[in-house]
Amino acid sequence: MARQENGKVALVTGAGQGIGQAVAERLHADGFHVALADIDTTKTDRVADGLGGAAAGVLSLQVDVADRDSVFEAVQTASRELDGFDVIVNNAGIAPLSSIEEITPESIERIFSINFNGVVWGTQAASAAFRERGHGGKIISAASQAGHVGNPGIALYSATKFAVRGFTQSAARDLAQYGITVNTYAPGIVRTPMMAEVAKNTADAAGKPEEWGWEQFTGGITLDRLSEPSDVANVVAFLSGSDSDYITGQSILVDGGMVFN
Repeated sequence: MARQENGKVALVTGAGQGIGQAVAERLHADGFHVALADIDTTKTDRVADGLGGAAAGVLSLQVDVADRDSVFEAVQTASRELDGFDVIVNNAGIAPLSSIEEITPESIERIFSINFNGVVWGTQAASAAFRERGHGGKIISAASQAGHVGNPGIALYSATKFAVRGFTQSAARDLAQYGITVNTYAPGIVRTPMMAEVAKNTADAAGKPEEWGWEQFTGGITLDRLSEPSDVANVVAFLSGSDSDYITGQSILVDGGMVFN
């Protein structure tokens, strides 16, 4: 089916690869004009070119989600250059290993500045942009299966994702009066460069082959396969569209059946 524009604008952080790239590509296919935001614009430039660039309503932007001013600037640029603002997907994140004994003030500050603070700044910036334009909007952030059940070896990552869920629930209540919905998507084990690094680091730390590292995370997937980024993008597309207008404050698991509530 040929792409039909829907008159909406979305910004996706961490859009240079993995889940963020898949989300950006899916939203563009669904008719959105899309701003691809990442700390490394060589990646978003490549993705934007593949989608047709400016002529196709695609913008590549530099953003450091740990920097509040950078996030606000990216949102304002997207709103101005794409002439609208309707959806933000706070997808950017990191997933370092963190054994309990090795956690430091610096490691806490680094991961929370990206995984949690970045969601707060994105929520603030998007809310301001929606209200400036006189309409509601959708704020969608990356939680994780590890933000529903604490996972071994990644205590700080799990903590940030639990924090994102808690913040999202409060933000949903605070922003509902403005017609803004706030939700998260919670992926399981997804075939992405970030997950490949986690699996490799886990295996290296144990002196095992990389395949062993993957196995430490993939056990217990009911559907018995790794997730692809497109599986997650499908859920984000639903949360970005009108079919999810009566959903807010939720964390939708897309993990192949790892966590059951």
